[in-house]
Amino acid sequence: MDDERTIHNCPPSVVLRPKMIHLQSLAPRPYLESDLSEFPFTVPVIRSLSEIHFTAPVTFFVGENGSGKSTVMEALACAVESITVGSESVKTDKTLVPVRRLAKYFKLAWTKRTRKGFFLRAEDFFGYARSMRETREELEEEFNNVEKEYQGRSKYAADLARSAYAGQLAAMKHRYGKDLDNFSHGEAFLMLFQSRFVPGGLYLLDEPEAALSPSRQLSFLSALKQMIEQDSQFIIATHSAIILAFPEAQILQFKDNGIREVQYNQLEHVNLTRDFLANPDAFLRHL
Repeated sequence: MDDERTIHNCPPSVVLRPKMIHLQSLAPRPYLESDLSEFPFTVPVIRSLSEIHFTAPVTFFVGENGSGKSTVMEALACAVESITVGSESVKTDKTLVPVRRLAKYFKLAWTKRTRKGFFLRAEDFFGYARSMRETREELEEEFNNVEKEYQGRSKYAADLARSAYAGQLAAMKHRYGKDLDNFSHGEAFLMLFQSRFVPGGLYLLDEPEAALSPSRQLSFLSALKQMIEQDSQFIIATHSAIILAFPEAQILQFKDNGIREVQYNQLEHVNLTRDFLANPDAFLRHL
């Protein structure tokens, strides 16, 4: 792929860089008959899964709960051997055992294979924030215990021991502030997301809006724009009408009869939200 291209109708001096699409497509191989009676192969959209082409730096998976979008996302994370933000690897996480079987059927086509990026589920974020707090507390306790443990030994030995814990605490503070728990969920999510971001990665996100207020969702879109300008690709499963509005994103709608590409204004999520906000009483009087 060329690094640069001149856009038609732009002045000759205007040269724009194309946005990177690392992962071009996902195609399932034929399933074994023995697998078809077990989850996730019993999910209708998984049974009818055909090749998915990724045509934009940002692709959204959208659909009702149980439609299969998170299942495909998790299996994709396993297939690309994505790094996780939580403590568990996609290779060992027990919650991913069923989708690891599905991932073995995925054939991936790349423009440029990348090992950068990560896979993040909403529940993993909350667990990660908790583990960070526990790690910080353990380091602080060890730091404070040095004086007692090194009693009778040289000051140099005690200072050396302290410096090891102090260095780890300083690194955590530099990356996340004092503690992710000191922030609101939305602030902590954005801080974690941006601190772990590296250019040129493939990022798989499952329902990031769970941690984000509407205003933080707009901040997330701003961060997304900056990151795709640094050769990153995002595949995001979401219900959020705000996040789904990201300009020029590819939107793939999951239904029992398959997956199809749709426009933003065709989405039931969007139209229902718009109608509700225009006249909430018309909906609430039926409760």
